Amino acid sequence: MKRLIFLLICLIGFSCGKGGGSSPQPAINPPAKAILSLPAQNEACTTGTVISATESTVSFTWQTAANADSYELSIKNLNTNAVISRTTSSTSENVILARNTPYSWYVTSKSTKITTTAQSDTWKFYNSGPGTVAYAPFPAEILSPTMNQAVTASAGKITLDWNGTDVDNDITTYDIYLGTTSTPALLQSNVTASILSNVSVNNATSYYWKVITKDSKGNTSDSGLYRFSVN
Repeated sequence: MKRLIFLLICLIGFSCGKGGGSSPQPAINPPAKAILSLPAQNEACTTGTVISATESTVSFTWQTAANADSYELSIKNLNTNAVISRTTSSTSENVILARNTPYSWYVTSKSTKITTTAQSDTWKFYNSGPGTVAYAPFPAEILSPTMNQAVTASAGKITLDWNGTDVDNDITTYDIYLGTTSTPALLQSNVTASILSNVSVNNATSYYWKVITKDSKGNTSDSGLYRFSVN
């Protein structure tokens, strides 16, 4: 009798154990990074539909990103830093932009199945306007020190690093401004490289700096003001 009860308990336990487990859920893959197509990197956009002397419609296109079901297009006016955002389920979007103006843009891939997103590379272009024969340089991209970065000086010296680009590829020099107020003084003019080493600074001090890019036709652009602190 005891043996029979033991066998029944084992059978019942086996039956419950077999049916009580849950199947593993399939993994959800995050969206992949979108590959940008147009407007092309560091080029003048001349294919937009002209609306007026000051505005045109620009077409943005990119490749389909794996596992993405929507995209957020972000466009930044490099003169004003104003950002335009558009959300779409397609791989293209038409946006009205100011002419004779430099822009940067990127695409964020999204999915309704997961909160993880993926951001594309950031490209720059110049939206052409009437009578444009020469393009001002893109505002310099500040590489180091970046906004609100804390840096460590070596023997009271740091390095200022930036990147300049231009549709016409005719950048000549840079003027570098540095100071402890929001109106920094000219540190060095007509710098030909995109880096400035052995810049003297004081510890426990906040600084502001910017780069003015100049080209062979007398055009200029302003990187905008960046603040950093020295440890």
